[in-house]
Amino acid sequence: MSFLAQTVRQVLRQVPHRNSALTGAMRSLSISPGFKQQNKPAAESVDISAIAKDQQKEGHDICERINRQVAKSEQGRLFAVVHLCGKQFKVTPGDIVLVEGYWPPTTGDEISLDKVLLAGARDFTLVGRPILEPGLVTVKATVVEKTLSHTKTHFRKKRRKQYMRINFQRSPHTMLRINSIELARPVDGKSEAQESSKRVF
Repeated sequence: MSFLAQTVRQVLRQVPHRNSALTGAMRSLSISPGFKQQNKPAAESVDISAIAKDQQKEGHDICERINRQVAKSEQGRLFAVVHLCGKQFKVTPGDIVLVEGYWPPTTGDEISLDKVLLAGARDFTLVGRPILEPGLVTVKATVVEKTLSHTKTHFRKKRRKQYMRINFQRSPHTMLRINSIELARPVDGKSEAQESSKRVF
């Protein structure tokens, strides 16, 4: 019995030495530095407030340049990406957009597309998170035509069962003409994350 106890003690004494050897080997092969390494110089302190002020100033300058371009009408032709009936469309003034499926507006209605994901011109692009602030960009459109699509054939057949069906389907379509895309108000330097926290979807 004492022989068995002595053997167990020896094994238990040797286990930590083996583990430490293994951990040392793993640390030497590891790419990342060890947690308790000494003789390393202290990390240089970074002034986060100065970086934030520089980024804020740069953002303010960009907004001023955009506002100057829009005031002088030098921005060129505007484009926008709008969310409409579950799909995204890139539109410019004068474009015709085909909306598939049922949609309530009737022919001749003038509508405003409010869900603008992105708007831009030759020199700048305004990106929403996920949409731009309400009232920043106005996209006006007119319903030109409400029609049905071409006839789609749905043919089903089971061999050797005398089973054959032919169904025809036409889905409603709505055609829109994009009248205008305008920046309704000057672009301010406020972050959109702060504004979006106030909005409720």
